[in-house]
Amino acid sequence: MASLIGSYSLFFSLGFSVLILFFSFKNLKNTINFDNKLLSLTFLQLLFIILSFFGLIIAFINSDFSNSTVFNHSHTTKPLFYKISGTWGNHEGSLLLWLLVLTLFIFLFLISSKKQPKKYRVLTLLFQQIIIIGFLIFLIQTSNPFAQIYPVPSEGLGLNPILQDPALAIHPPILYLGYVGSSIIFSSVLAASSTNYISKEWAKHIKQWILISWIFLTLGILLGSIWAYYELGWGGFWFWDPVENVSLMPWLALTTLFHCVLVLEKKLLLTSWVVILSIATFTLSMSGTFLVRSGILNSVHTFANDPERGLYILIFLFTLIFLSLFVFFFFHKTDGQNNTSFFWLSKETSILINNWFMMYFLAVVLIGTIYPIFLDVLTSQKISVGPPFYHKLIIPFLIPFLLAMAIGPKLNWIKSNLQNKSHLLLLFAISLILSFLIIRILEISFLVNTILFTSAFYLFFITLRDFFIKGFKNLAQNIAHFGFSLLILSILFNNFLSTEVITNLKVGETYKSDELTINFEKIEKIKKQNFEAIIGKFNVKSDNELVDILKPELRIYNQPNIVTSEADIKTNLLSDKFMTMNLVQNQEYFNIRYQIKPFMIWIWFSVIIISFGGLFSFFKKKYEN
Repeated sequence: MASLIGSYSLFFSLGFSVLILFFSFKNLKNTINFDNKLLSLTFLQLLFIILSFFGLIIAFINSDFSNSTVFNHSHTTKPLFYKISGTWGNHEGSLLLWLLVLTLFIFLFLISSKKQPKKYRVLTLLFQQIIIIGFLIFLIQTSNPFAQIYPVPSEGLGLNPILQDPALAIHPPILYLGYVGSSIIFSSVLAASSTNYISKEWAKHIKQWILISWIFLTLGILLGSIWAYYELGWGGFWFWDPVENVSLMPWLALTTLFHCVLVLEKKLLLTSWVVILSIATFTLSMSGTFLVRSGILNSVHTFANDPERGLYILIFLFTLIFLSLFVFFFFHKTDGQNNTSFFWLSKETSILINNWFMMYFLAVVLIGTIYPIFLDVLTSQKISVGPPFYHKLIIPFLIPFLLAMAIGPKLNWIKSNLQNKSHLLLLFAISLILSFLIIRILEISFLVNTILFTSAFYLFFITLRDFFIKGFKNLAQNIAHFGFSLLILSILFNNFLSTEVITNLKVGETYKSDELTINFEKIEKIKKQNFEAIIGKFNVKSDNELVDILKPELRIYNQPNIVTSEADIKTNLLSDKFMTMNLVQNQEYFNIRYQIKPFMIWIWFSVIIISFGGLFSFFKKKYEN
């Protein structure tokens, strides 16, 4: 019954889309004011999408295996929490969640934009409905979450065990709020370009939607990174996995877009940048959807392998790109003020320089992600692009980027002479000396690392000083920049101070080195609701003193039949002690991986600080310049 209601609700939603398009065109031609019928129809469309989504949730809760989505991704023994989260832990359900967020955002946009021009609101609704219709047709025709199975199976195939995790249960909804939030920005900028409404007032309005999307995308990436850290057993925070990259790219574009909108709001400059970046952000979000669902990417994160679905998304994506470029070239008008020359020492020039750096980082990530795909298509040669590629191309440019982040906020709009240079020079000298001492203590390569540490410390000290000197002035900016400096410093220390031991042990054996002793004391077997666990107990000693007791485990799932490795992590303010174990061919032995990962908690905390900077900017506008 729930599946039937959910299925019909999708068709009703498609019908409402047609009605919205009809009345939108009618509203554009015949009336002066915004037709409230459009708001009512959008609300009804949202209600039916919510009804459809809840229908799928109920089907999962009730283990309704007549529903193919439930059959393929659930099981009667699966805990209730994961039955619910399994709703969006698959291709069909995740797209339904996409659709829900699309309709929710346009409804909220219409409510919050009542003071905006009528034509701009109607056109934003029109462009958003084109996206919604595209997803509705895709969902109904190729990915119907309510497709039925006859005869009805008595049991389901179950959810991939690595997806049965609290962090990953909430990761997709938050990430999609970031992805789909870019759709409103996309629709809005096309509407504003079509009506010649790109102005300071529009910038102030759309800035809040950029912040909403950016905050959720930042938090979504953070949750995904934390999940990969402890669930996949990699023992790190970022691996340049292709699906990690497709979430990073729109984040880079969004960050750049936000800074451009700040310039637009203040000085009515960079209008073309704003339009192009708005289009690029949504395009990158859609591209990520295509890559994840097409079967092209080889990643642990992907959950679909269907070229036909990918082809539909690709065609739909190119249609949206063509539409957006048509609007940009034929309707977008640059204001005369945009011909204003940039003085080399000014805040807007600093933002523009950083924009080019961000676009360079985006290009590197994009090339590293899609190059293996094109190489495979053209030559059938399969390669993977790993961290060395990204580090070699990004790190040298990260140094001037950090310096520009530190100095840029000190400049004035239009023209600056950089007054009060003494404290800037003093903080730079302190950063340089501190970095030199750290490099000598760590005994690592000198030149590049000294400059890198110096630039990171420089940004750190400047933003820290501004907290005490300027108070609430530019507080959101200072919070975000401080968080970013803390992130870079934490990553640097984590990279240079991490240690690792990999060995094979059986119960009762001991690994010994000059600094460390690992004793494999025993194993314990327990049975849970939907898996059996083998838990190892390891005593870790340093200088013959017990420092940690770690209990990693292996989980054996029956439905589906998969063995997973669960890390045990001991966390404090300075470091994580990270251990995993895996069976080797000779089942008496276990492969043990023990890592000391310094400053991991500070990496996570720094991203939260960055997000809080955006949150403060959203809620505390009165404190901004």
